[in-house]
Amino acid sequence: METLKNLARAVGGPTIRKGLMREVKTLGLLGTGVIGGGWAARALHFGIDVIAADVKPEMEAWIRGAVANAETALARLTFAPLPTKGKLSFTTDLRAMAGQVDFIQENIPEQLELKQRVLSDVSRAAAADVLIASSTSGLMPSDLQRDMQAPERFLVAHPFNPVYLLPLVELVGGRQTAPGTLAAAARFYAYIGMHPLTVRREVPGHLTDRLQEALWREILHMVNDDVATTGELDDSIVYGPGLRWAAMGTNLIYHLAGGEAGMRHMLRQFGPCLKWPWTHLEAPELTESLIDKMVAGTQAQAGGRSIRELERLRDDCLVAIQQVLKPYNIGAGATLRALEERLYVDAGRAAAPARADGAARYPVQVRPEWIDYNGHMTDSRYLQVFGDATDVLLRAAGVDDDYRAGARSLFTAESHIRHHAEAHALESLYVDTRVLAVDAKRVRLWHELRRANDDGLVASAGQLYLHVHTSPTRVTPMEEQVQSALAALQLAHERLPAPAGAAAFAAAHVER
Repeated sequence: METLKNLARAVGGPTIRKGLMREVKTLGLLGTGVIGGGWAARALHFGIDVIAADVKPEMEAWIRGAVANAETALARLTFAPLPTKGKLSFTTDLRAMAGQVDFIQENIPEQLELKQRVLSDVSRAAAADVLIASSTSGLMPSDLQRDMQAPERFLVAHPFNPVYLLPLVELVGGRQTAPGTLAAAARFYAYIGMHPLTVRREVPGHLTDRLQEALWREILHMVNDDVATTGELDDSIVYGPGLRWAAMGTNLIYHLAGGEAGMRHMLRQFGPCLKWPWTHLEAPELTESLIDKMVAGTQAQAGGRSIRELERLRDDCLVAIQQVLKPYNIGAGATLRALEERLYVDAGRAAAPARADGAARYPVQVRPEWIDYNGHMTDSRYLQVFGDATDVLLRAAGVDDDYRAGARSLFTAESHIRHHAEAHALESLYVDTRVLAVDAKRVRLWHELRRANDDGLVASAGQLYLHVHTSPTRVTPMEEQVQSALAALQLAHERLPAPAGAAAFAAAHVER
Protein backbone atom coordinates (compact mmCIF):
# COMPACT_ATOMS: atom_id res chain seq x y z
CA MET A 1 0.00 0.00 0.00
CA GLU A 2 1.14 3.52 -0.73
CA THR A 3 2.14 5.72 2.14
CA LEU A 4 -0.26 8.44 3.21
CA LYS A 5 1.91 11.04 1.53
CA ASN A 6 2.08 9.16 -1.75
CA LEU A 7 -1.62 8.42 -1.60
CA ALA A 8 -2.43 12.08 -1.04
CA ARG A 9 -0.32 13.02 -4.05
CA ALA A 10 -1.98 10.35 -6.20
CA VAL A 11 -5.50 11.35 -5.25
CA GLY A 12 -4.84 15.06 -5.33
CA GLY A 13 -6.64 15.97 -2.13
CA PRO A 14 -10.03 17.64 -2.04
CA THR A 15 -9.20 19.83 -5.04
CA ILE A 16 -8.20 17.87 -8.13
CA ARG A 17 -6.53 19.83 -10.89
CA LYS A 18 -4.42 17.26 -12.75
CA GLY A 19 -5.07 16.17 -16.32
CA LEU A 20 -8.09 17.64 -18.06
CA MET A 21 -10.30 17.94 -15.03
CA ARG A 22 -11.17 21.06 -13.12
CA GLU A 23 -11.56 21.22 -9.34
CA VAL A 24 -14.52 18.98 -8.53
CA LYS A 25 -16.81 20.57 -5.99
CA THR A 26 -20.14 19.71 -7.63
CA LEU A 27 -21.15 16.49 -9.36
CA GLY A 28 -23.95 16.62 -11.91
CA LEU A 29 -26.21 13.59 -12.35
CA LEU A 30 -27.77 13.19 -15.77
CA GLY A 31 -30.69 10.96 -14.86
CA THR A 32 -31.41 9.52 -11.43
CA GLY A 33 -32.86 6.05 -10.79
CA VAL A 34 -31.11 3.38 -8.73
CA ILE A 35 -27.63 4.09 -10.09
CA GLY A 36 -28.04 7.86 -9.91
CA GLY A 37 -29.22 7.59 -6.31
CA GLY A 38 -26.16 5.53 -5.48
CA TRP A 39 -23.81 8.07 -7.05
CA ALA A 40 -25.54 10.86 -5.14
CA ALA A 41 -25.23 9.09 -1.79
CA ARG A 42 -21.53 8.33 -2.25
CA ALA A 43 -20.57 11.80 -3.49
CA LEU A 44 -22.54 13.63 -0.80
CA HIS A 45 -21.06 11.46 1.94
CA PHE A 46 -17.53 12.44 0.92
CA GLY A 47 -18.20 16.16 0.73
CA ILE A 48 -19.17 16.68 -2.93
CA ASP A 49 -22.28 18.74 -3.75
CA VAL A 50 -24.70 17.07 -6.18
CA ILE A 51 -27.11 18.52 -8.71
CA ALA A 52 -29.44 15.76 -9.87
CA ALA A 53 -31.21 16.35 -13.17
CA ASP A 54 -34.13 14.28 -14.43
CA VAL A 55 -36.97 15.16 -16.79
CA LYS A 56 -39.42 13.56 -14.36
CA PRO A 57 -40.04 15.94 -11.42
CA GLU A 58 -41.25 13.07 -9.22
CA MET A 59 -37.69 11.71 -9.20
CA GLU A 60 -36.64 14.40 -6.73
CA ALA A 61 -38.51 12.67 -3.92
CA TRP A 62 -37.18 9.34 -5.10
CA ILE A 63 -33.51 10.32 -5.09
CA ARG A 64 -33.78 12.06 -1.71
CA GLY A 65 -35.31 8.88 -0.32
CA ALA A 66 -32.54 6.78 -1.86
CA VAL A 67 -29.85 8.99 -0.30
CA ALA A 68 -31.55 8.82 3.12
CA ASN A 69 -31.81 5.02 2.86
CA ALA A 70 -28.08 4.75 2.13
CA GLU A 71 -26.94 6.93 5.02
CA THR A 72 -27.27 4.25 7.69
CA ALA A 73 -24.84 1.91 5.95
CA LEU A 74 -22.46 4.67 4.86
CA ALA A 75 -22.27 5.93 8.44
CA ARG A 76 -20.81 2.57 9.48
CA LEU A 77 -18.49 2.08 6.53
CA THR A 78 -15.70 4.16 8.08
CA PHE A 79 -15.14 6.08 11.30
CA ALA A 80 -12.37 8.17 9.76
CA PRO A 81 -12.96 11.94 9.90
CA LEU A 82 -15.20 13.01 7.02
CA PRO A 83 -15.55 16.37 5.28
CA THR A 84 -18.77 18.33 5.68
CA LYS A 85 -21.50 16.46 3.83
CA GLY A 86 -22.35 17.81 0.39
CA LYS A 87 -25.65 19.46 -0.53
CA LEU A 88 -28.19 17.85 -2.85
CA SER A 89 -30.31 19.86 -5.27
CA PHE A 90 -32.62 18.81 -8.11
CA THR A 91 -33.67 20.21 -11.48
CA THR A 92 -35.62 19.09 -14.52
CA ASP A 93 -33.43 21.28 -16.76
CA LEU A 94 -30.59 19.04 -17.97
CA ARG A 95 -28.72 21.85 -19.70
CA ALA A 96 -28.92 24.09 -16.65
CA MET A 97 -27.37 21.33 -14.56
CA ALA A 98 -24.56 20.90 -17.10
CA GLY A 99 -23.69 24.57 -16.88
CA GLN A 100 -23.24 24.52 -13.09
CA VAL A 101 -21.19 21.41 -12.35
CA ASP A 102 -17.58 20.24 -12.48
CA PHE A 103 -18.14 16.60 -13.48
CA ILE A 104 -21.16 14.88 -15.08
CA GLN A 105 -22.25 11.28 -14.49
CA GLU A 106 -24.90 10.04 -16.94
CA ASN A 107 -27.41 7.42 -15.73
CA ILE A 108 -30.26 7.47 -18.26
CA PRO A 109 -31.86 4.25 -19.66
CA GLU A 110 -29.73 1.85 -21.72
CA GLN A 111 -30.95 3.03 -25.12
CA LEU A 112 -28.16 4.00 -27.50
CA GLU A 113 -30.04 6.63 -29.50
CA LEU A 114 -31.46 8.24 -26.36
CA LYS A 115 -28.05 8.42 -24.72
CA GLN A 116 -26.44 9.79 -27.87
CA ARG A 117 -29.03 12.54 -28.17
CA VAL A 118 -28.91 13.60 -24.52
CA LEU A 119 -25.11 13.43 -24.28
CA SER A 120 -24.76 15.52 -27.42
CA ASP A 121 -27.11 18.15 -26.05
CA VAL A 122 -25.57 18.29 -22.59
CA SER A 123 -22.01 18.42 -23.96
CA ARG A 124 -22.87 21.74 -25.60
CA ALA A 125 -24.01 23.21 -22.29
CA ALA A 126 -21.06 21.99 -20.20
CA ALA A 127 -17.72 23.78 -20.09
CA ALA A 128 -14.98 22.11 -22.13
CA ASP A 129 -13.01 21.04 -19.03
CA VAL A 130 -15.98 19.23 -17.47
CA LEU A 131 -15.56 15.48 -17.86
CA ILE A 132 -18.65 13.52 -18.85
CA ALA A 133 -18.93 9.87 -17.83
CA SER A 134 -21.59 7.30 -18.65
CA SER A 135 -22.68 4.61 -16.21
CA THR A 136 -23.64 2.30 -19.08
CA SER A 137 -23.24 -1.37 -18.31
CA GLY A 138 -22.53 -2.47 -21.86
CA LEU A 139 -22.68 0.20 -24.57
CA MET A 140 -19.50 1.19 -26.37
CA PRO A 141 -18.01 4.61 -25.51
CA SER A 142 -17.09 5.27 -29.16
CA ASP A 143 -20.76 5.02 -30.07
CA LEU A 144 -21.88 7.20 -27.18
CA GLN A 145 -19.41 10.04 -27.84
CA ARG A 146 -20.14 10.15 -31.58
CA ASP A 147 -22.14 13.41 -31.65
CA MET A 148 -20.69 15.12 -28.58
CA GLN A 149 -18.92 18.43 -28.44
CA ALA A 150 -15.37 17.92 -27.10
CA PRO A 151 -15.71 14.10 -27.17
CA GLU A 152 -12.15 13.73 -25.89
CA ARG A 153 -13.43 14.42 -22.32
CA PHE A 154 -15.95 11.52 -22.45
CA LEU A 155 -15.55 8.06 -20.92
CA VAL A 156 -17.58 5.17 -19.60
CA ALA A 157 -17.46 4.85 -15.81
CA HIS A 158 -19.51 1.75 -15.02
CA PRO A 159 -20.28 1.26 -11.30
CA PHE A 160 -21.96 -1.60 -9.46
CA ASN A 161 -25.07 -1.52 -7.33
CA PRO A 162 -25.12 -0.30 -4.59
CA VAL A 163 -22.78 2.40 -5.88
CA TYR A 164 -22.44 3.94 -2.42
CA LEU A 165 -20.88 0.76 -0.98
CA LEU A 166 -19.30 -1.22 -3.84
CA PRO A 167 -16.03 0.47 -4.78
CA LEU A 168 -15.48 -0.93 -8.28
CA VAL A 169 -15.89 1.42 -11.25
CA GLU A 170 -14.81 0.30 -14.72
CA LEU A 171 -13.27 3.10 -16.81
CA VAL A 172 -13.42 2.71 -20.59
CA GLY A 173 -12.33 5.18 -23.23
CA GLY A 174 -13.62 5.43 -26.78
CA ARG A 175 -11.76 6.18 -30.01
CA GLN A 176 -11.89 9.93 -29.36
CA THR A 177 -11.19 9.82 -25.60
CA ALA A 178 -7.99 11.57 -24.54
CA PRO A 179 -5.63 9.46 -22.39
CA GLY A 180 -5.64 12.16 -19.74
CA THR A 181 -9.40 11.85 -19.37
CA LEU A 182 -9.16 8.34 -17.92
CA ALA A 183 -6.36 9.31 -15.55
CA ALA A 184 -8.17 12.43 -14.33
CA ALA A 185 -11.43 10.54 -13.84
CA ALA A 186 -9.60 7.81 -11.91
CA ARG A 187 -8.32 10.41 -9.44
CA PHE A 188 -11.81 11.74 -8.86
CA TYR A 189 -13.34 8.30 -8.30
CA ALA A 190 -10.51 7.34 -5.93
CA TYR A 191 -11.19 10.54 -4.00
CA ILE A 192 -14.76 9.41 -3.30
CA GLY A 193 -13.54 6.00 -2.15
CA MET A 194 -13.79 3.90 -5.30
CA HIS A 195 -11.48 1.41 -7.00
CA PRO A 196 -11.12 2.63 -10.62
CA LEU A 197 -10.30 -0.23 -13.00
CA THR A 198 -9.21 0.96 -16.44
CA VAL A 199 -10.26 -1.41 -19.25
CA ARG A 200 -7.51 -1.75 -21.86
CA ARG A 201 -9.85 -1.47 -24.84
CA GLU A 202 -13.57 -1.12 -25.34
CA VAL A 203 -15.60 -4.32 -25.65
CA PRO A 204 -19.36 -4.78 -25.29
CA GLY A 205 -20.21 -5.35 -21.63
CA HIS A 206 -16.76 -4.19 -20.44
CA LEU A 207 -15.19 -6.75 -18.04
CA THR A 208 -17.34 -7.62 -15.07
CA ASP A 209 -20.68 -7.85 -16.83
CA ARG A 210 -19.22 -10.27 -19.37
CA LEU A 211 -18.17 -12.54 -16.51
CA GLN A 212 -21.51 -12.13 -14.75
CA GLU A 213 -23.36 -12.83 -17.99
CA ALA A 214 -21.64 -16.20 -18.39
CA LEU A 215 -22.72 -17.21 -14.88
CA TRP A 216 -26.21 -15.84 -15.48
CA ARG A 217 -26.66 -17.95 -18.63
CA GLU A 218 -25.75 -21.10 -16.72
CA ILE A 219 -28.25 -20.18 -14.00
CA LEU A 220 -31.02 -19.79 -16.56
CA HIS A 221 -30.18 -23.12 -18.19
CA MET A 222 -30.18 -25.02 -14.88
CA VAL A 223 -33.47 -23.47 -13.76
CA ASN A 224 -35.00 -24.10 -17.18
CA ASP A 225 -33.87 -27.74 -17.11
CA ASP A 226 -35.10 -28.22 -13.53
CA VAL A 227 -31.57 -29.01 -12.35
CA ALA A 228 -31.86 -26.57 -9.43
CA THR A 229 -33.97 -23.74 -8.02
CA THR A 230 -32.79 -20.13 -7.81
CA GLY A 231 -32.24 -20.57 -4.08
CA GLU A 232 -30.12 -23.69 -4.50
CA LEU A 233 -27.99 -22.00 -7.13
CA ASP A 234 -27.48 -18.95 -4.93
CA ASP A 235 -26.49 -21.24 -2.06
CA SER A 236 -23.89 -22.83 -4.33
CA ILE A 237 -22.20 -19.41 -4.54
CA VAL A 238 -22.89 -17.92 -1.09
CA TYR A 239 -21.49 -20.88 0.87
CA GLY A 240 -18.59 -21.59 -1.45
CA PRO A 241 -16.83 -19.49 -4.08
CA GLY A 242 -18.60 -16.28 -3.09
CA LEU A 243 -16.73 -16.23 0.20
CA ARG A 244 -13.42 -16.58 -1.63
CA TRP A 245 -14.33 -14.02 -4.28
CA ALA A 246 -14.73 -11.28 -1.66
CA ALA A 247 -10.97 -11.33 -1.11
CA MET A 248 -9.46 -13.03 -4.17
CA GLY A 249 -10.69 -13.33 -7.72
CA THR A 250 -11.11 -16.55 -9.67
CA ASN A 251 -7.63 -16.45 -11.20
CA LEU A 252 -5.70 -16.08 -7.94
CA ILE A 253 -7.89 -18.72 -6.29
CA TYR A 254 -7.17 -21.15 -9.13
CA HIS A 255 -3.47 -20.30 -8.79
CA LEU A 256 -3.74 -21.51 -5.19
CA ALA A 257 -5.54 -24.65 -6.36
CA GLY A 258 -2.38 -25.65 -8.25
CA GLY A 259 -0.40 -25.98 -5.04
CA GLU A 260 3.25 -24.93 -5.01
CA ALA A 261 3.37 -25.13 -8.84
CA GLY A 262 0.52 -22.62 -9.03
CA MET A 263 -1.51 -21.87 -12.13
CA ARG A 264 0.63 -23.98 -14.48
CA HIS A 265 -0.12 -27.18 -12.56
CA MET A 266 -3.78 -26.23 -12.15
CA LEU A 267 -4.23 -25.79 -15.91
CA ARG A 268 -2.45 -29.03 -16.70
CA GLN A 269 -4.55 -30.95 -14.19
CA PHE A 270 -7.96 -29.42 -14.83
CA GLY A 271 -7.52 -28.06 -18.36
CA PRO A 272 -9.05 -31.13 -20.03
CA CYS A 273 -12.32 -30.36 -18.23
CA LEU A 274 -12.71 -27.32 -20.48
CA LYS A 275 -13.48 -29.70 -23.35
CA TRP A 276 -16.28 -31.38 -21.44
CA PRO A 277 -19.85 -30.21 -22.15
CA TRP A 278 -20.48 -28.84 -18.67
CA THR A 279 -21.56 -25.36 -19.68
CA HIS A 280 -23.66 -23.59 -22.31
CA LEU A 281 -22.54 -20.59 -24.34
CA GLU A 282 -25.97 -19.66 -25.67
CA ALA A 283 -28.66 -18.53 -23.24
CA PRO A 284 -31.95 -20.48 -23.19
CA GLU A 285 -35.06 -18.90 -24.63
CA LEU A 286 -36.88 -16.80 -22.05
CA THR A 287 -40.18 -18.63 -22.21
CA GLU A 288 -43.06 -17.77 -19.90
CA SER A 289 -42.42 -21.05 -18.10
CA LEU A 290 -38.80 -20.11 -17.38
CA ILE A 291 -39.80 -16.61 -16.30
CA ASP A 292 -42.38 -18.08 -13.91
CA LYS A 293 -39.73 -20.36 -12.39
CA MET A 294 -37.32 -17.47 -11.88
CA VAL A 295 -40.01 -15.29 -10.30
CA ALA A 296 -41.31 -18.04 -8.02
CA GLY A 297 -37.79 -18.95 -6.92
CA THR A 298 -36.69 -15.42 -6.04
CA GLN A 299 -39.97 -14.63 -4.30
CA ALA A 300 -39.47 -17.71 -2.13
CA GLN A 301 -35.94 -16.54 -1.34
CA ALA A 302 -37.21 -13.07 -0.37
CA GLY A 303 -39.46 -14.70 2.21
CA GLY A 304 -41.93 -11.82 2.24
CA ARG A 305 -39.28 -9.15 2.81
CA SER A 306 -39.62 -5.91 0.86
CA ILE A 307 -36.99 -4.64 -1.55
CA ARG A 308 -35.99 -1.92 0.95
CA GLU A 309 -35.60 -4.54 3.69
CA LEU A 310 -33.44 -6.68 1.44
CA GLU A 311 -31.38 -3.63 0.45
CA ARG A 312 -30.65 -2.86 4.10
CA LEU A 313 -29.69 -6.48 4.75
CA ARG A 314 -27.40 -6.46 1.72
CA ASP A 315 -25.83 -3.17 2.82
CA ASP A 316 -25.21 -4.43 6.36
CA CYS A 317 -23.38 -7.44 4.94
CA LEU A 318 -21.32 -5.36 2.50
CA VAL A 319 -20.18 -3.00 5.26
CA ALA A 320 -19.23 -5.93 7.50
CA ILE A 321 -17.30 -7.71 4.74
CA GLN A 322 -15.28 -4.63 3.82
CA GLN A 323 -14.50 -3.95 7.48
CA VAL A 324 -13.33 -7.56 7.88
CA LEU A 325 -11.08 -7.32 4.80
CA LYS A 326 -9.61 -3.93 5.75
CA PRO A 327 -6.98 -5.16 8.26
CA TYR A 328 -5.72 -7.62 5.66
CA ASN A 329 -5.39 -4.89 3.00
CA ILE A 330 -7.00 -7.04 0.33
CA GLY A 331 -9.89 -6.65 -2.09
CA ALA A 332 -12.45 -3.99 -1.25
CA GLY A 333 -10.87 -3.78 2.21
CA ALA A 334 -7.73 -2.32 0.63
CA THR A 335 -9.80 0.37 -1.08
CA LEU A 336 -11.52 1.24 2.19
CA ARG A 337 -8.19 1.36 4.00
CA ALA A 338 -6.70 3.69 1.38
CA LEU A 339 -9.78 5.91 1.61
CA GLU A 340 -9.49 6.16 5.40
CA GLU A 341 -5.81 7.03 5.23
CA ARG A 342 -6.57 9.82 2.75
CA LEU A 343 -9.39 11.09 4.99
CA TYR A 344 -7.01 11.35 7.95
CA VAL A 345 -4.47 13.23 5.83
CA ASP A 346 -7.15 15.63 4.62
CA ALA A 347 -8.43 16.16 8.16
CA GLY A 348 -4.93 17.10 9.26
CA ARG A 349 -4.58 19.53 6.38
CA ALA A 350 -7.96 21.09 7.11
CA ALA A 351 -7.06 21.68 10.76
CA ALA A 352 -4.99 24.74 11.52
CA PRO A 353 -1.53 23.45 12.59
CA ALA A 354 -1.61 25.77 15.59
CA ARG A 355 -3.55 28.75 16.86
CA ALA A 356 -1.84 32.05 17.35
CA ASP A 357 -1.57 31.23 21.05
CA GLY A 358 -0.04 27.81 20.39
CA ALA A 359 -2.92 25.38 20.90
CA ALA A 360 -3.59 22.93 18.05
CA ARG A 361 -7.13 23.31 16.70
CA TYR A 362 -9.21 20.63 14.98
CA PRO A 363 -12.63 21.55 13.48
CA VAL A 364 -15.56 19.12 13.83
CA GLN A 365 -19.13 18.98 12.60
CA VAL A 366 -21.53 16.67 14.45
CA ARG A 367 -22.85 14.25 11.84
CA PRO A 368 -26.50 13.10 12.07
CA GLU A 369 -25.45 9.46 12.47
CA TRP A 370 -23.54 10.39 15.66
CA ILE A 371 -26.78 11.22 17.47
CA ASP A 372 -28.20 8.78 20.03
CA TYR A 373 -31.77 8.24 21.27
CA ASN A 374 -31.45 11.29 23.57
CA GLY A 375 -30.95 13.58 20.59
CA HIS A 376 -27.29 14.47 21.14
CA MET A 377 -23.85 13.11 20.33
CA THR A 378 -23.34 9.62 21.71
CA ASP A 379 -20.49 8.80 24.10
CA SER A 380 -18.28 6.83 21.72
CA ARG A 381 -18.05 9.76 19.31
CA TYR A 382 -16.34 11.93 21.93
CA LEU A 383 -13.51 9.40 22.03
CA GLN A 384 -13.41 9.40 18.24
CA VAL A 385 -13.27 13.21 18.04
CA PHE A 386 -10.53 13.49 20.67
CA GLY A 387 -8.62 10.66 18.99
CA ASP A 388 -8.82 12.42 15.63
CA ALA A 389 -7.57 15.66 17.22
CA THR A 390 -4.68 13.73 18.73
CA ASP A 391 -3.84 12.27 15.33
CA VAL A 392 -3.58 15.77 13.84
CA LEU A 393 -1.24 16.97 16.59
CA LEU A 394 0.98 13.86 16.52
CA ARG A 395 1.32 14.01 12.74
CA ALA A 396 2.52 17.61 13.08
CA ALA A 397 5.11 16.36 15.60
CA GLY A 398 6.42 13.70 13.22
CA VAL A 399 4.37 10.63 14.16
CA ASP A 400 3.25 10.16 10.58
CA ASP A 401 2.90 7.22 8.24
CA ASP A 402 6.63 6.91 7.68
CA TYR A 403 7.23 6.91 11.43
CA ARG A 404 4.66 4.18 12.04
CA ALA A 405 6.11 2.14 9.18
CA GLY A 406 9.15 1.74 11.43
CA ALA A 407 7.01 -0.18 13.96
CA ARG A 408 6.73 2.85 16.26
CA SER A 409 3.58 4.53 17.48
CA LEU A 410 1.79 6.05 20.48
CA PHE A 411 -0.92 3.98 22.17
CA THR A 412 -3.66 5.30 24.45
CA ALA A 413 -3.11 4.28 28.07
CA GLU A 414 -5.76 6.42 29.80
CA SER A 415 -8.68 8.65 28.81
CA HIS A 416 -10.61 10.85 31.23
CA ILE A 417 -13.61 12.65 29.69
CA ARG A 418 -15.84 15.20 31.38
CA HIS A 419 -19.07 16.33 29.72
CA HIS A 420 -20.13 19.96 30.20
CA ALA A 421 -22.89 20.45 27.60
CA GLU A 422 -24.72 18.60 24.84
CA ALA A 423 -23.67 18.50 21.20
CA HIS A 424 -26.42 18.31 18.58
CA ALA A 425 -26.65 17.19 14.96
CA LEU A 426 -24.88 19.42 12.42
CA GLU A 427 -23.47 21.63 15.16
CA SER A 428 -20.04 23.09 14.33
CA LEU A 429 -17.46 22.42 17.04
CA TYR A 430 -13.70 22.50 17.40
CA VAL A 431 -11.10 20.80 19.60
CA ASP A 432 -8.18 22.71 21.10
CA THR A 433 -5.38 20.35 22.11
CA ARG A 434 -2.46 21.09 24.42
CA VAL A 435 0.61 19.08 25.40
CA LEU A 436 0.66 19.03 29.20
CA ALA A 437 3.71 16.85 29.75
CA VAL A 438 6.15 14.78 27.73
CA ASP A 439 9.10 12.54 28.49
CA ALA A 440 10.89 9.85 26.52
CA LYS A 441 8.04 7.35 26.78
CA ARG A 442 4.89 9.31 27.70
CA VAL A 443 2.77 12.18 26.44
CA ARG A 444 -0.10 13.79 28.33
CA LEU A 445 -2.61 15.75 26.27
CA TRP A 446 -5.52 17.97 27.22
CA HIS A 447 -8.47 18.48 24.88
CA GLU A 448 -11.32 20.97 25.04
CA LEU A 449 -14.28 20.49 22.71
CA ARG A 450 -16.08 23.80 22.17
CA ARG A 451 -18.93 25.23 20.10
CA ALA A 452 -17.75 27.26 17.12
CA ASN A 453 -20.46 29.93 17.44
CA ASP A 454 -19.82 31.00 21.05
CA ASP A 455 -16.76 29.00 22.24
CA GLY A 456 -18.92 27.29 24.86
CA LEU A 457 -17.25 24.27 26.46
CA VAL A 458 -18.92 20.98 25.48
CA ALA A 459 -16.43 18.45 26.87
CA SER A 460 -12.87 18.19 28.12
CA ALA A 461 -10.52 15.22 28.19
CA GLY A 462 -7.13 14.28 29.52
CA GLN A 463 -5.30 11.47 27.75
CA LEU A 464 -2.08 9.60 28.45
CA TYR A 465 -0.22 8.07 25.52
CA LEU A 466 2.67 5.61 25.74
CA HIS A 467 5.30 5.31 23.03
CA VAL A 468 5.57 1.71 21.88
CA HIS A 469 7.48 -0.45 19.50
CA THR A 470 4.75 -2.46 17.79
CA SER A 471 6.63 -5.63 16.80
CA PRO A 472 6.65 -7.01 19.42
CA THR A 473 4.58 -4.54 21.43
CA ARG A 474 6.62 -2.93 24.22
CA VAL A 475 7.06 0.54 25.67
CA THR A 476 10.17 2.20 24.24
CA PRO A 477 11.66 5.72 24.04
CA MET A 478 10.41 7.80 21.13
CA GLU A 479 12.70 9.22 18.48
CA GLU A 480 14.55 12.33 19.62
CA GLN A 481 13.07 14.59 16.94
CA VAL A 482 9.51 13.59 17.89
CA GLN A 483 10.14 14.16 21.60
CA SER A 484 11.74 17.53 20.83
CA ALA A 485 8.76 18.59 18.70
CA LEU A 486 6.32 17.62 21.44
CA ALA A 487 8.46 19.33 24.09
CA ALA A 488 8.42 22.54 22.03
CA LEU A 489 4.64 22.37 21.89
CA GLN A 490 4.50 21.79 25.64
CA LEU A 491 6.64 24.87 26.24
CA ALA A 492 4.35 26.98 24.04
CA HIS A 493 1.21 25.63 25.69
CA GLU A 494 2.55 26.31 29.21
CA ARG A 495 2.20 30.03 28.48
CA LEU A 496 -1.58 29.64 28.09
CA PRO A 497 -4.00 29.99 31.01
CA ALA A 498 -4.34 26.63 32.76
CA PRO A 499 -7.74 25.01 32.01
CA ALA A 500 -9.75 23.63 34.89
CA GLY A 501 -8.88 20.01 35.59
CA ALA A 502 -5.76 19.93 33.45
CA ALA A 503 -3.28 20.53 36.27
CA ALA A 504 -4.51 17.56 38.28
CA PHE A 505 -4.35 15.30 35.27
CA ALA A 506 -0.84 16.48 34.36
CA ALA A 507 0.40 15.86 37.89
CA ALA A 508 -1.02 12.33 38.08
CA HIS A 509 1.68 9.68 38.31
CA VAL A 510 1.12 6.38 36.53
CA GLU A 511 3.60 3.53 36.88
CA ARG A 512 4.23 1.80 33.57
